[in-house]
Amino acid sequence: MGWKAIHRWLGLTVGTLAVVLGITGAILAIDPVQLAWEAPAAPGDLPVATLVERVMRTVPGAEEIRRLPSGAIVVFSFAGDQPQASYVDPADGRVLGAWQASALPRWVKNLHRSLLLGDAGRWGAAGIALAMGLLCVSALVLLLRRMGGWRRLAARVRGSLAQRIHVVAGRVVLAVLCLTSLTALTMSASTLGLVKLDTRIEPEVISVVTGKPDLPGAQLATLQGLAVQDLRKLNLPGTTDPEDTWKVATAQGQGWIDRYSGQMLAWQDATLAQRVYDLAVVLHTGEAAWPWAVVLGLVGASVLLFWLSGVVIWWQARRQAPHITGNAPLTQADVLIFVASEGGSTWGFAQTLQDALSQGGHRVHTSALENFRTTAATRQVFVLAATYGEGQAPAHASHALEHIAKLNASAVPVTVLGFGDRQFPAFCAFAEALDLTLRAQGWPALLPLECIHLQSGQQFARWGVALAQALDEPLALEHVPRVPTTAALTLIARQDYPGVTGQATAILRFAWPAPDLGTRLRGHGLARFEAGDLVGIVPPGSAVPRYYSLASGWEDGFLEICVRQMPDGLCSTHLLGLQTGDSITAFIRSNPGFALPRTRRPVLLIGAGTGVAPLAGFIRRNERQTPMHLYFGGRDPARDFYFGPEIQRWLIEGRLATLQTVFSRVPDGGGYVQDALRRDAEHLRDWVTHGAIVRVCGGRAMAQGVAETLDVVLAPLQLSVAKLKAKERYAEDVF
Repeated sequence: MGWKAIHRWLGLTVGTLAVVLGITGAILAIDPVQLAWEAPAAPGDLPVATLVERVMRTVPGAEEIRRLPSGAIVVFSFAGDQPQASYVDPADGRVLGAWQASALPRWVKNLHRSLLLGDAGRWGAAGIALAMGLLCVSALVLLLRRMGGWRRLAARVRGSLAQRIHVVAGRVVLAVLCLTSLTALTMSASTLGLVKLDTRIEPEVISVVTGKPDLPGAQLATLQGLAVQDLRKLNLPGTTDPEDTWKVATAQGQGWIDRYSGQMLAWQDATLAQRVYDLAVVLHTGEAAWPWAVVLGLVGASVLLFWLSGVVIWWQARRQAPHITGNAPLTQADVLIFVASEGGSTWGFAQTLQDALSQGGHRVHTSALENFRTTAATRQVFVLAATYGEGQAPAHASHALEHIAKLNASAVPVTVLGFGDRQFPAFCAFAEALDLTLRAQGWPALLPLECIHLQSGQQFARWGVALAQALDEPLALEHVPRVPTTAALTLIARQDYPGVTGQATAILRFAWPAPDLGTRLRGHGLARFEAGDLVGIVPPGSAVPRYYSLASGWEDGFLEICVRQMPDGLCSTHLLGLQTGDSITAFIRSNPGFALPRTRRPVLLIGAGTGVAPLAGFIRRNERQTPMHLYFGGRDPARDFYFGPEIQRWLIEGRLATLQTVFSRVPDGGGYVQDALRRDAEHLRDWVTHGAIVRVCGGRAMAQGVAETLDVVLAPLQLSVAKLKAKERYAEDVF
């Protein structure tokens, strides 16, 4: 069972009881705060001897002085036959009022400590604490996987509202939750008798009667050298027993003092078990530090938030779980498809491949990659493998490579198709590792490894053409991805550009609706998006969405894209035909690898043609005036300088530090962006030396040319594009 399954099932099964303990713990955290405000704390450097003198003067019949964890002083005494407990002011010994134990309902404490079930409930509470510890460990593993490692742990969180709540809250309180589970287990070990705090017997000591009067407490050398901050409690010798002693308890241990001579008769150091227990009590309850109690209360209440968001995430995943139809039995299938998918989308491509092969007369069986094997009937094997995080396998296939490495290879071809995101340095790294393992084992391949960027249906279809040629049979892969619930967008403005080659282009601005809470929790609609994210638009007459990079974020109050007419482009034709007031349906797909982090470091933006759209969005939101430097490439400034007026205004406003434009179809236009980069080599090296972040957007050929140019420019710094990608300082959005 993987970490994801452990986290999911522990959360769903034990989570309800954990919520009970969390909420009751939050209520109990009120107690230390209340105690801290009820009476003044004693100064830490006040000698206990001085405190005794003041108390003896104002509280006749005092028998015990106790310092509460809050620092307040309580004196226990008798008035006749009536016991009393009073707060006293340590400054003068004055009685401030009666002290009472916590007013919190006893049943809340019992519910928290034993679930109202006595000893059996204490064992149950300990089991829940252990489960919470496992939940915390699994949460940390999954958090690192999701964010892409320790270096990206503080990066922006994307996903549905429930996912963002779950992850962000986890980053904030995970360490404290882990600490509370550990301290709860420590305290339970003592309560359940698994660990004895002190097995020693108190020494039999008495005060030696000499006929002299008692030595006043203020004159006891031990109490003179003991600070009140170290005191737990002090028992005064009884008036009716001449052999009774003073008994002092501190965090370091306890001692017995002769009432006549002031001599320390015996001392017992606190055991290690007692010290550990005392520390666990402080960390678990916050009783010695009310600000920490406030933190514990908030963290305890957050358990409910975790549980609710976790249930929503589980329900979303359940709805999106893969359901392969038309699966032939494994032993009868001549084609096997194995899938490794973290989010579930790769299963949709597997279903498309299975359906196409089945229509060609093949018997196909599809399964998860961890089930990899062949049978006597197998003639072809295809592996569709997604890469997760920093090049890891999806959680369910984490041991697939080890499993495959132990198998004996056969003559059956095994073809690998990778899925990933080029923005991450480890693009398709798991698919590459899988392909290397298979070849090293001796498995042949029908086709070389191919990698699909951002689940591109177009790339998948092109791979299908190559597959059909290799199989020498007709095959068409028209993948129709599962489209999320869409929202209606209304066109409110457009800027039209004629284009140089007759390909009309327009910047389209849409109003977007704010979803209600239910829509946010289900992860649909357009709750949040940032410049550089993608908007998916399904044109009429098609089931396949087309993705456009966003030139705006949700804080701008509108959604803006730049659309160029593509030959036979169904979606671009539809969008460019819209008039103000017309509506479309769309959904957001996050593009976290291209997102621009909040930074004061220089930002180098390189774009050509409509690729300037997300870069314009970055500049638009640059209110902090981070030094941004834009290199824009077009063909003719009069026909395709997209966002030109806005860019000039942002330059004046300081949102953009420098601007370099080049146009390839006009005299003295400067050539291409690569040429501008070469001319600015010194500036580029200076910015990169100061930690510049680079974002490139445009056509694939342009992006390749930019990368090659930057490799040459940065060579004197012993840097390259690959090294910048590895440091998460370089990302591309290519089309």
